[in-house]
Amino acid sequence: MTPFEAEYPYEAKHKGNLSASSCHKPLELYSVIDPLCPECWALEPILKKLQVEYGQYFTLRHIIGGRLESLNSFRRKGQQSAERIADRWDKIANRTGMSCDGDLWFEDPILAPYLVFLAIKAAELQGKQSGNKFLRKLREQLFLQKQNISKEEALFEIAKNAGLDAYEFIKDMHSQSAIKALQCDRKFANEMEIDEIPTLVIFNDKAEEDGIKIAGSYQYSIYVEIIGEMLGFHPEPKSPPPLEEFMRIYRFVATKELSVVYNMAPSEIEKAMKKLILKQVVERVPVKHGTFWRYNTSQTG
Repeated sequence: MTPFEAEYPYEAKHKGNLSASSCHKPLELYSVIDPLCPECWALEPILKKLQVEYGQYFTLRHIIGGRLESLNSFRRKGQQSAERIADRWDKIANRTGMSCDGDLWFEDPILAPYLVFLAIKAAELQGKQSGNKFLRKLREQLFLQKQNISKEEALFEIAKNAGLDAYEFIKDMHSQSAIKALQCDRKFANEMEIDEIPTLVIFNDKAEEDGIKIAGSYQYSIYVEIIGEMLGFHPEPKSPPPLEEFMRIYRFVATKELSVVYNMAPSEIEKAMKKLILKQVVERVPVKHGTFWRYNTSQTG
């Protein structure tokens, strides 16, 4: 039993949603995020590469550790705060390569983040995989489509698109189960003294050993080194699948994500993706900063 299971039986109970094989993975990696935070969104390429190369050694869980203070400040300061947040989003997008459109804060700002947090926990009640799909689509709508994801009708549509039972999801969003799950996340963040997001916390299966906390964002090699330390040996990375297979699995990804996973320059990714466009495997999706690629689902038929 990991320290997290001992302290948070609610989360431990829902490990039943994992496959039998994943329960035997020696590491548990907790990604403490704020779903509205562009720095957390910018960590997605690193997490994807870790899952591709070392996913056989760890399970990944997302913990909501966002704070409401910044959004409450937005309500008070209005236009001035909108300009500050929008400018920050655009700067982070340019620096990291993961697009986020700050115009949202002028057009339809988010004023109810707590509902977003509850929605993520409600989605997880339908299984870990469903929760992860929902979180990804939620962030795509937020950062790329400038959608106010704190509106219940928007959350309902995201749940449908993620393949959830959307009506059950709405019911769960207003349930004690979602509230309790969010409280467990907050307790975990407080007890681990999380004061920066994103933060990754890694536990191994040795109950006597403490977890390692990695606050902020680092080069990929740092995460690999820490995984090796926690395992007690340096594992060989798995090779990523062919690009077409990767797109079939993930369906909608950024050039930046592909660049990190395949260790290729963005220009090389662009050239490779043009070949897949000619084969009608993918289509280009321009966004404010950079490019995303969508898999043509008719390929599966």
